[in-house]
Amino acid sequence: MSTDTLLVELGTEELPPKNLKQLGLAFRDGIAGGLKQRELSYGEVKWFATPRRLAVLISDVQLKAPEKTVEVLGPPADRAQDEAGGWSSATLGFAKKQGVAPEQLQTLDTAKGPRLGVQKSLSGVATRDVLHGIIQDCIAGLPIARRMRWGASREEFVRPIHWIVAMLGQDYNHGEIFNLSTGNTTRGHRCHSSGLITLNHAKDYESALTKAKVVASFEQRQHIVRAQIEAQAAALGGNAVIAADLLDEVTGLVEWPVALTGSFEERYLQVPSEALISSMKEHQKYFHLVNDKGDLLPHFITVANIESSDPQQVIAGNERVIRPRLSDAAFFFETDKKVPLIDRVPSLSNIVFQQKLGSLLDKTVRISQLAALLAPAVGASVTVAQRAAELSKADLVTDMVLEFSDMQGIAGAYYAKHDGEQAEVAAALTQQYWPKFAGDGLPETATACTLALADRLDTLVGIFGIGQPPTGSKDPFALRRASLAVLRILVEKRLDLDLKECLKLAAAQYPVNTLADDTVVQVFDYMIERFRAWYEEENIPAEVFKSVSARNLSRPLDIQRRVQAVHAFSLLPEAQALAAANKRVSNILDKLDSGHDFSEVSADLLVKPQEKVLLRCVEGLSSTCHQHLKHDEYTEALSCLADLREPIDAFFEGVMVNVENVELRDNRLNLLKRLRDLFLEVADISLLAVSK
Repeated sequence: MSTDTLLVELGTEELPPKNLKQLGLAFRDGIAGGLKQRELSYGEVKWFATPRRLAVLISDVQLKAPEKTVEVLGPPADRAQDEAGGWSSATLGFAKKQGVAPEQLQTLDTAKGPRLGVQKSLSGVATRDVLHGIIQDCIAGLPIARRMRWGASREEFVRPIHWIVAMLGQDYNHGEIFNLSTGNTTRGHRCHSSGLITLNHAKDYESALTKAKVVASFEQRQHIVRAQIEAQAAALGGNAVIAADLLDEVTGLVEWPVALTGSFEERYLQVPSEALISSMKEHQKYFHLVNDKGDLLPHFITVANIESSDPQQVIAGNERVIRPRLSDAAFFFETDKKVPLIDRVPSLSNIVFQQKLGSLLDKTVRISQLAALLAPAVGASVTVAQRAAELSKADLVTDMVLEFSDMQGIAGAYYAKHDGEQAEVAAALTQQYWPKFAGDGLPETATACTLALADRLDTLVGIFGIGQPPTGSKDPFALRRASLAVLRILVEKRLDLDLKECLKLAAAQYPVNTLADDTVVQVFDYMIERFRAWYEEENIPAEVFKSVSARNLSRPLDIQRRVQAVHAFSLLPEAQALAAANKRVSNILDKLDSGHDFSEVSADLLVKPQEKVLLRCVEGLSSTCHQHLKHDEYTEALSCLADLREPIDAFFEGVMVNVENVELRDNRLNLLKRLRDLFLEVADISLLAVSK
């Protein structure tokens, strides 16, 4: 089997650094997937992504796909001949289409019975013949939100393309793409290299670019960036904080990374460290340093894309650029402190929260009222929770937050401390926005939890209430994230609140006729659906959640406990038999008239030993089970009920329920009703039954 190395490279103007890794991986998958789709085998796949290129290098690419045999099916074998014994018209037509005589057709066994058919040998495609199509398909499938055109061409890509390399070993002429010939010439570093670089073989790609001061591999370049940053930080006796998103972005900005350390005046350390970090990270793409205690140091590390003969000049330039940003932060901080947060609250009336729902001041009033109602159940002081709610949005009208939007809440906490507010109030101003993303930490104090819940519940009922729920692609008010945050706080903080009642309280804070009548039901159903998705991500089977949600419960913490208990129960060896039995019981009882009158089970009417044993077991386990349920010990309750498997199986094997004797039949139905009710105390176990 002949193979060779395949190289495909798109040379571009500077690509978006935040999306570079995603584009590089997608380019790799597109080229490799194109080979696989055409049944061309290959070996190791390497991907490359720099500001000026996307590339993939694949070893041992099969030059021609193997020959394969395919079966072409025709009419059913029992219709091969007509009534006179001759070939049927369907057979003759199929044979003619396949270019064979009817006698050459074979009878082939298929899932739909014997059919006439023919086996054909197809030669495999040549890699050279399909490479152009593979590249075009790959480019068309790249995840690019917005494409652009350049020059007079109608072609579109994320950035203008200036060269294309497509080499199969030494062979490089594979047609035109973007009106450019696919050649064997690439380009090196924009500053450290000049002229075209001719590749004699695809294997030469990495080494040729390294000589031209380009580390083409995104992963290798990222490793170099991290190592250089850590070395620079160690030389200063500090620790570099390397955020994954910033590391990806910086790796996407450079082809030949050179880490350099700069400094700023220590006086800026009096400014909230979050503002300084925001200036360095978001605006300049610098990595900040901290000491062993986590305190910010007056240094930063930048990664240049050039190996300067005078690096001090580069450092000085970066220091000049960051200084005004830090000066602005210091000025805003000192200016903002002159006006207490509480005095800023009236200004929130000038900021619209949502046109139909009023201003941020209106929202603040609603949150404050709702927080006062929620606080006792959460375990917070009503007075403290109300104060935190009153101040919750005041920092949105400060200069600091207007300049650094990611400081909302954080700035409020600093200003609250400066104003002499209680520590718990200040902490709540920051923590009201927690969790900000999946896996983020939760509010730490009862006051912060109260505020976080009140804020999100107000938004949820408000936006749903005016008919603007999230759609598949649009969620401008981040209602999905808000829903999960509420559920996480209630469950993980072990707050046994009734979600439906909380939503009613939130809706009641709006003026009459502002929200639709079914708002609470809509929001509740939406949030329960988010709960279902939560369990899917935890790999808990859907039927487990269905069995619990069938109880129409509204306390998320209680739902969580039941789901975990039912999931544990579903793994027991008795689970499926008990689920099937419960399903059988449900089917029997559901067929009764809605007005059927159930009563207590009469021991005197039990004539079969199996029904006597079942009643004795049910009565024996009921008190133990209810004792567990009284303390929300659902796992223990279900484990206890697992002992009913054998008597239930014996009952259905030896007892006929629907007998002609009405008294016996009704008594047996009463026994089954009591059995089902016992299980329903936890969940509808019948929904766990696997359909056959």
